[in-house]
Amino acid sequence: MSEITFKDRVAIVTGAGTGLGRSHALGLAARGAKVVVNDLGVGRDGVGASSEAADAVVAEIKAAGGEAMSHGCDVSDEAGVKDMVAQAMDAWGRVDIAVNNAGILRDKTFAKMEMSDFRKVVDVHLIGSANVAHACWPIMREQKYGRIVFTSSASGIYGNFGQANYGAAKAAMLGLMNVLHIEGARDNIRVNTLAPTAATRMTEELLPPEAAELLAPELITPGLLYLVSEDAPSKVILGAGAGSFAQTRVYETEGITLLDSDNTPEAVAAQFADVSDNQTQEELADAFSQTKKYALNAAKARGLKLGW
Repeated sequence: MSEITFKDRVAIVTGAGTGLGRSHALGLAARGAKVVVNDLGVGRDGVGASSEAADAVVAEIKAAGGEAMSHGCDVSDEAGVKDMVAQAMDAWGRVDIAVNNAGILRDKTFAKMEMSDFRKVVDVHLIGSANVAHACWPIMREQKYGRIVFTSSASGIYGNFGQANYGAAKAAMLGLMNVLHIEGARDNIRVNTLAPTAATRMTEELLPPEAAELLAPELITPGLLYLVSEDAPSKVILGAGAGSFAQTRVYETEGITLLDSDNTPEAVAAQFADVSDNQTQEELADAFSQTKKYALNAAKARGLKLGW
């Protein structure tokens, strides 16, 4: 297979000052992309602001001989996102890749959660991702080329205690991807979703040190680079962590058909085993099951033992 390169491509990476976003930005730049490093510089709860992290990543890219600029907009601010995209166009004349990585956490059980915290998390993850995609969309359509990645999570796909806001926002990435995949197909715009699990400031309190070492963000970026490459697939949910990569698919069982007077709630109840018959399908219990799976896979491959 030919080497994946991003020479003459322009990429926007949100939340790129630290963790996964930083790794993605550096990975794209190392293979030739000009990169907009977006980061508002907030804490993981979305509070505060600083350009320091984004500027540091830009400096790192430039020191390695690449091209990059920083932009500190809040992705949930439509005007700020439009300005970011406009600056990329002014500098480089195109936008080929949009990596939606920016995110915050405001974890609490649903019973204790303030709706303002629910809205803020949805605004950053969902509305922010839509803002970036929407601002890039006419450019990508005009140039007949675009690669967009949304970042989901096992918390949205499988569920995780205390993350109703985050899980809802991350599950929404799948729906957004599905529609944009269809709408972008004729213009060679390919849209995918990355579902990563990594040792970052978002997960630092959940992982034992020995697992954190196996879940470095840099081990996920190769999957991201494939999803935004010229020969990328589209409408793929790629799970990634600890060097493990897996595709998540949404299945539907064969089910049953109830006609006329047989179509009753009692009949559905009586035949629910047939409705739910999935035979070889596997369901993960929760988000941490995915994290544990990837970490254990990596540990086994390395002859290591984790304390789980």
